[in-house]
Amino acid sequence: MKLNKYLVGIVLLVIAGGLYFYMGQKAAGEQKTAEKTSQGVQIGNLAPDFTLRTLDGQMVNLSDFRGKKVILNFWATWCPPCKAEVPEFEKFYQEQQSDNIEIIAVDITDQEKSKEDVADFIKAYGITYPVVLDEKGTAASTYRISAIPTTYILDAQGIIRQKVTGAMSSQALTDAVTKLK
Repeated sequence: MKLNKYLVGIVLLVIAGGLYFYMGQKAAGEQKTAEKTSQGVQIGNLAPDFTLRTLDGQMVNLSDFRGKKVILNFWATWCPPCKAEVPEFEKFYQEQQSDNIEIIAVDITDQEKSKEDVADFIKAYGITYPVVLDEKGTAASTYRISAIPTTYILDAQGIIRQKVTGAMSSQALTDAVTKLK
């Protein structure tokens, strides 16, 4: 009888240990999955690379801008705050482009009526900084864009240093870039 109680205790202990081990492995796997999906879009992480086209068909890779500070702006032509910030971005670009700073404007083209709307907008607002087309929404998805405009500030190594949701002024852009120095 004593031996049976002893065996039952050992069996229960082994089962409990197995469950504990299984649950720990499951939690660790879930944590790794969560880390993997959020990797790259958090402050302090390397910005995920992408390749998108300009209106004239040129391919642009985010990683091509390593060595420069990058203002990565997600926007759309129909967005009122985006329209409000474009003159501020253009002013900043004209003042700062010689300081090893680049703006990359990512139009969320899969939410536009047409590419022609984007071309008309660029012309009407006199945008001279690079605009790329996220025609399938992949970059917006990667960067988890849920509101526009959303702007990421990247240092010269491509590390995300700041994320701003909402329109930015020329002064806010200058302040954000100054913090990178």
